[in-house]
Amino acid sequence: MTHVVTDACIKCKYTDCVDVCPVDCFREGPDFLVIDPDECIDCAVCIPECPVNAIYADTDTPGQFQPFLELNERLAKLWPTLSRRTAPLPTAEQWKDKTGKLASVNLDR
Repeated sequence: MTHVVTDACIKCKYTDCVDVCPVDCFREGPDFLVIDPDECIDCAVCIPECPVNAIYADTDTPGQFQPFLELNERLAKLWPTLSRRTAPLPTAEQWKDKTGKLASVNLDR
């Protein structure tokens, strides 16, 4: 089992979760984070740290976020490791309560 970052992280990119991860399984893209399923040890310490509730265990991921399982796996192979907290995106406050954000990002970069 692994964990997955979902829609709520998009355009926010709070990194509180990164600070508590014991294995550096977070990868950073331009608009959000993903979890590398090959690195995640299923400790779950990241879940309560996420201020926007974007992280789920793969087996607890709500139906509307199921595509994020494959997305995390695919993008984790492309994006660099993030091993310490950074500032959230400047847009974080305006986007944190919005839903359906995946359509607003370009996944080709």
